[in-house]
Amino acid sequence: MKLLTHNLLSLHVWGVRPCGFPLHLQATEVHINPVEFNPNFVACMILKVEWEVLLEAANSLHLIKVPKETIQGYKHDKKFLRKRHHTLLEVDVLECILQCPESGCLFPISHGIHNMLETEI
Repeated sequence: MKLLTHNLLSLHVWGVRPCGFPLHLQATEVHINPVEFNPNFVACMILKVEWEVLLEAANSLHLIKVPKETIQGYKHDKKFLRKRHHTLLEVDVLECILQCPESGCLFPISHGIHNMLETEI
C-alpha cells in the first residue's frame, strides 16, 4: 500500500462518528520501490493530500527528509516535488496493521493489500 492510498483511507463503520480517519499504521515491513517521476501528478496531488496525516504516517515508518510544508511556487520546484513523490508513491507498506482511532478496530495489510473487512486479527 502506498502512503498516498493510506492518506485517502477512512473507516466507515455504522455508529462510529466521526469516521475513522486517519488510520494508524503499525508496519512490520516497508520497501522503497522506484516509480517514474511525474511532476504534474505530484503537483496536483499536493492539494488533495492531508499533509499532517502523511507526516504522521511517515514518522511512524521512521522516514526522513519528508518536506514538512508546501513552499511557494512548488509546482515548478523539481527538487521539492521529487521529495513529495518519494513519500507518496515510492514507499510501499507491505505488512502492517491499520487501527481505527475511533473504534480501535484492526485491519491487516498483507503483501501490500489492505483488508478493510471487520474480522478478528
